[in-house]
Amino acid sequence: MIKQFLFKRIDNAQLLVFRVFYGLLVCAECFGAIGTGWVRRTFIEPKFTFNFIGFEFLQPLPGNGMYIYFFVMGILGVLITIGYKYRFSAFTFAFMWAGVYLMQKTSYNNHYYLLMLLAFIMGFFPANKNLSVDAYLNPKLKSDSMFNYFRWIIITQLFIVYTYASIAKIYGDWLDFSIIDILMRGKKDYFLIGEFLQEKWVHKIIGSFGIIFDLLVVPALLWKPTRKIAFILSIFFHLFNSFVFQIGIFPYLSLAFCLFFFPPQTIRNIFLKKKTVSIPKAINLPKNHQWVLSALSIYFVVQLLLPLRHHTFVDDVLWTEEGHRLSWRMMLRSRSGTIRYRVVNKETKKTTQINLDDYLTKKQRRKVSCYPDFAWQFAQHLKKEYREKGEDISVFVTSKAKVNKGKYQPFIDPKTDLAAVPWKHLSHNNWILPQGKE
Repeated sequence: MIKQFLFKRIDNAQLLVFRVFYGLLVCAECFGAIGTGWVRRTFIEPKFTFNFIGFEFLQPLPGNGMYIYFFVMGILGVLITIGYKYRFSAFTFAFMWAGVYLMQKTSYNNHYYLLMLLAFIMGFFPANKNLSVDAYLNPKLKSDSMFNYFRWIIITQLFIVYTYASIAKIYGDWLDFSIIDILMRGKKDYFLIGEFLQEKWVHKIIGSFGIIFDLLVVPALLWKPTRKIAFILSIFFHLFNSFVFQIGIFPYLSLAFCLFFFPPQTIRNIFLKKKTVSIPKAINLPKNHQWVLSALSIYFVVQLLLPLRHHTFVDDVLWTEEGHRLSWRMMLRSRSGTIRYRVVNKETKKTTQINLDDYLTKKQRRKVSCYPDFAWQFAQHLKKEYREKGEDISVFVTSKAKVNKGKYQPFIDPKTDLAAVPWKHLSHNNWILPQGKE
C-alpha cells in the first residue's frame, strides 16, 4: 500500500516550477550576501571564525576569496533556475552552502540549516525533466511525471520543521508573551509600525498566531477546504516575518513550498504553457525502490530525533544551549552576558587579562559572552596562539548570562580550565553551571 502510494506517477509541474523559484532565491541569497556586506562582516573582517566544532578544517578563503565563493554559488543558482547541468549545479551548490554553514556559526540561523537540507534534497530530485535547458538539449530527458514520493519528501520535511517550531514555543516566556515583547523592542523605530509593535495586545496576537500557524499550516494546506485560507495566511505570516525580522530568503522560500500543496493542474494552468499531460497510471516499482525507502526512513528518523536530543542533557536547553541547533527552535530566546578571560602561564604562573576587542568583532563578543561553545572555542584559540609562542597556558573565565527576562547568573565555572577540557557533543559539559546557581 505504502509502496504503491509513494511510487505512483504524478504530474511534475509542482517540482519544475519550484526549481525555478528555488534557483532564483539561491541567486538572491548569494548575491545579496555580497551586496549587503554579510560576506564581509562574517568572513572577511573577523580575524578568525567560529566554525561548528569538529569542522575546523573548513576555513574562509584568504583575501577576497569569499566574495568569489559566493559569486560562484550565485552563478550556480542561475544554472539551477534555467536547469542547465542541473545535477552538477545542484550538488555543487549543496556542498558549497554546507561549507558556508559549517565554517561559521556567529550568524547561525535555522533557515540556513533548512537551505542546506533542501539543497541536497533538490540535488537528488529530477527537477530538470522539463522547463530546462537540459531537457531542451536532450529531448530524451523530457518527462511530465515523477514519483509521488518526491512531493511527500518536501511535505514531510516541512511538517517536521513547523511542528517542532510550534511545540518549542509552548513554554513560559512565549506563553506569557514576554519574549515577544523583548523581540519587538528593537523594532520600535520601524517606519509606521514601530510603535504598533510595542502594544501588548499585538504581542498576544503574534504569540498565539505563531503557535497555531506553525502547528496547523501544513495540515491546512493539505486539506482542500482550508487550502486557500491557509495560503493567504501564509502570505501574511511570511511577509510579516520578512519585513519585521529581515530573515533573508526564508519567507519567500516558504511561500514557494506551497506549490507542492496545490493540484499540479492548477500549477500548470498558472505557470506552464503545456496545459494538459498524460500521466501513466500503471505502478512500476523501480529496481532500487528498497534502497530509496531505506534511505528515506533513515533520513526522517534522524530528522525526528535531532530536535529531541536536548532532553537527554542536564538543565534547560534555553540556559545551556546544548541541543539547540538543528532543532527548529526559532525565535525563542534573547541571550546576553558578560565574560572576562584570564590566561595563566602554567610554568611562571603569570596571569594575563585578555582584551576581547583585540580578537573579536562586536557580534563575536556577544556570542562568546553567553554561548558556551563559543566561550570554549575562544579558549582553544588562545591556547593555540600562546602555544605557537612557546607558552603552555590555562584559560579561565568569569562570566554571567541571562536568558529573556531573567536575571544575570553565573554561567561558566570559573575554576575550570577551558583550554584543558574537551567539548562533549553527546553529553552535558559539566563546566556550564546549573541555572540559578549563585
